[in-house]
Amino acid sequence: MSRTLHIDFVSDVVCPWCVVGLGGLQTALERLKGEGIEAEIAFRPFELNPDMPPEGETIVEHIGRKYGATPEQSAANREMIRARAAEVGFDMRMGPDSRIWNTFDAHRLLHWAGETAPEKGTKNGQAALKTALFRAHFTDNRNLTDAGVLTAAAETAGLNRAEAAEVLASGRYAQAVREEEALWRARGINSVPAVVVEGKYLISGGQPTAVFEEALRKIATENPA
Repeated sequence: MSRTLHIDFVSDVVCPWCVVGLGGLQTALERLKGEGIEAEIAFRPFELNPDMPPEGETIVEHIGRKYGATPEQSAANREMIRARAAEVGFDMRMGPDSRIWNTFDAHRLLHWAGETAPEKGTKNGQAALKTALFRAHFTDNRNLTDAGVLTAAAETAGLNRAEAAEVLASGRYAQAVREEEALWRARGINSVPAVVVEGKYLISGGQPTAVFEEALRKIATENPA
């Protein structure tokens, strides 16, 4: 059996479970290559906090305000997610003073990356940029509203930093991102990560590798090329 699946990965770059979910998905796909199952992944925008001001908010403040969690509960949750992220090879270093940022500009840059072939020669730079943005936020605790941080992530992903800067300065793709966000919400996506396979199968949350592997194998079998 040989099958290439189309996957829409709906997520936000300040969503820790999206890191876990992407890592589990990518590991599952590596395992499935031997069975002839591959995938093309398109990264779709979702803002967890579209009204977040430019100065952001600390994790403890944010989780407390949004979910009513105490600082102790917030710390326990961070440790659980850190362990899950480590299982898929991601170094998560968020602390109580780490901040949550507005991510609209990051999503504009990801939209651009989806149309841009990086110097590394892959089809587009979205996956590499997504990983670079995750690392900038969760590992390096950088400010995702800072154009310099965003363009550095683009350069790390093999994309042209000057072009990335022009995209950010011009406001390009703002309307496209808004329309995509509205589209996925209209399709019933209210939490992320949401992994939509072949436009009709939904795998929700930061699932373990084994869950993705089993689900993708089943979908590929039910939908032969």
